[in-house]
Amino acid sequence: MTDEEAIEVLKRMKSELESLSEISQEARATVTLDQQSVGRLSRMDALQGQAMAQASERQRRADIQRIEAALRRIEDGEFGYCVECGEEIAPKRLEVDPAAAFCINCAQ
Repeated sequence: MTDEEAIEVLKRMKSELESLSEISQEARATVTLDQQSVGRLSRMDALQGQAMAQASERQRRADIQRIEAALRRIEDGEFGYCVECGEEIAPKRLEVDPAAAFCINCAQ
């Protein structure tokens, strides 16, 4: 995978994650606690749904940070090398996850 191909894939991944983040914004919003309009069990379901949406958003933000770090490594000429040991990351691994920062040995 060339640097240009990696940049294209990483930017596409980042764009998709940001779109998902916008779409799920309403699900992460504060749950109203008006018992007159929503029953107790429905409110509990809403709170659980909100918690799951927030957890998904945290994972998306972490993935976006990984992608941004990979883009910086490309700019710095360090893309494709393990940030832990400096060894080359297997090309197949980068094809599967272009944001991978560790070789298979250091990732374990």
